[in-house]
Amino acid sequence: MPDQARIYLDHAATTPIIPAAREAMADAMARWANPSSPHSEGRAARAALENARARVAAALNWDGEVIFTSGASEAIAIALRGHDAIASAVEHDAVLAVAGATRLPVGPDGYVDRNAIKGAGRYAVQSVNNETGVIQPMAEIADMVRANGGILFADCSQSAGKLPLPDADLMCVSAHKLGGPPGMGALLVRNLGLLSPTGGQEQGYRRGTENLPAAIGFATALDAGFAWMENAVRLREILDAEITASGGIVVAEASSRLATIGSYRMPGVAASSQLINFDMAGIAVSAGSACSSGTLKTSHVLGAMGWDERSASEVVRVSFNADTSEGDIARFLDVWRNIVIRAKAA
Repeated sequence: MPDQARIYLDHAATTPIIPAAREAMADAMARWANPSSPHSEGRAARAALENARARVAAALNWDGEVIFTSGASEAIAIALRGHDAIASAVEHDAVLAVAGATRLPVGPDGYVDRNAIKGAGRYAVQSVNNETGVIQPMAEIADMVRANGGILFADCSQSAGKLPLPDADLMCVSAHKLGGPPGMGALLVRNLGLLSPTGGQEQGYRRGTENLPAAIGFATALDAGFAWMENAVRLREILDAEITASGGIVVAEASSRLATIGSYRMPGVAASSQLINFDMAGIAVSAGSACSSGTLKTSHVLGAMGWDERSASEVVRVSFNADTSEGDIARFLDVWRNIVIRAKAA
C-alpha cells in the first residue's frame, strides 16, 4: 500500500499560499518596478500597489488607513512601541515584546477581565487567541477602553477575513494566516495621529521599498473569501466531541472560539511526545504558538488561564483551513486514540 499523504493541521502558524495568490504574485513579479520611482514603470507599480491597498480595505470592510508592513509583528511594533501599552496576559509574544509591563488578567475561560481596564492608556487585546481560538468580547472591551479615555489596538492576525473586524482604533492583519504570502501584513489605522512618523514609505510610517508582489498576493487571498468557514465549524464540532469521548480535554470548551483552532490536552502524555507521534504518522500539528513552540516552553496563555505547568505541557493545537477534510480529522483522531492506548499500556 502506498504511503498516505501527509496532513497539515497547523494553519494557525501559517497556511499555504493559495494558487490564485501565487499566480497573481508571479504576474506582478514579471512587471516589477519600484512603486516610489517617478518614471512610467514606477507609476504603474504605484497604481497597482494602491489598487491592492483598496482591495484589502474593501475585503475587510475597512474605511480607514491601510499601511502595508512586512507582517503583523512589524505592524504591532509601529502601533505600540513607545506607548507603554497595557496588554492582555494572553497576547502573542510579538505584542508582549513591545508592550509595557502591565497585564490585563484573564479568567479560566480565556476572556479578558474587563473590570481591569482602568485609565487612559493604549490597550492591546487579541481578537482571537492564536493558541486557544478564544474570541474576545471586543465590543465590550472597546466600550470599556473608550469609557476610560483609552486607545484600543487589536491583533487580528487569526481573525481577519474569518470574522468582522472589531471596533478598534488600530489593528494588525497578517497575509500568511489567510492564504497570502509570508512577509506581508498591514496596520489598519482610524487616525494617523495615533502614530509617530519615521519617514520613508507608506505615508512616512515605515522604511523600505514597497513589496508590490506580496501586496497583490495579500489582496488576492482576501478576495478569495472564506465561504468554507461553515464547514470548519462542523469539523471542529466533530473533533471536540471525539477528543472528549477519548478522554481528552478541550481547552476553553465553553468559550466562544474560532472554528479553525482547537487546543486539546491528552492527560499523561507530554506535548513533545505527541508531536513526534503525530509527525511520524504524517500529521503536522503544534504545541502553542509557532513562534515559541520550537523551544516547547510552557504556554504563557494556558498559565494565564490558570493551568498548572504539567497540564499545560500536555496540550497540542490543531488548526485547519479550506482544504481540511473530514477524512483528515478522522486520521488525526485515529492517531490520537492510538497514542492514548499506548500511553495507558506503558
